[in-house]
Amino acid sequence: MNGVMSAVYRVLAFVVAGEVAIQAAFVVWGDAGLGRYVDQVGVVEKSTFDTAFETGVAPFPEFLGLLLHGLNGMMIIPAIALLLVISSFFAKVPRGIVFALAVLGLVVVQVSLGLGGHAISVLGALHGINALALFSIAMWTGLRVSWASRRVQREPLAERVTV
Repeated sequence: MNGVMSAVYRVLAFVVAGEVAIQAAFVVWGDAGLGRYVDQVGVVEKSTFDTAFETGVAPFPEFLGLLLHGLNGMMIIPAIALLLVISSFFAKVPRGIVFALAVLGLVVVQVSLGLGGHAISVLGALHGINALALFSIAMWTGLRVSWASRRVQREPLAERVTV
């Protein structure tokens, strides 16, 4: 197994999983701020967000969490997942390409559900469930590299047996 490329592959898989955890933190931070804003101001209208985008002035400080959730989810994570797929061709990890493509596929589904959730709210629930699947598959993808390298490094049974 190519050591450097398998390490790159492994790190990228774990970075995707970490990014999913960061996404959860961003969205909950933004949502908590939105709840505080409603408690203080009493109402949120479409114009609240339109004005924020037009003027660049956030209606509440935690609005940044919502912005970072969108930016990270639509640009950063897909880029990392694409790099994972590219690295999978060079890493020579058993079934590594399949797992990298599974991660990328779940990222595509995740972005689609996130964008679609603005029009069809039930897709927002599926967005959360898919995030758990993406986190799990990304972690599994990274862990498989460690297990595969351990299998390769083991000495054959014939060499372990002493007569």
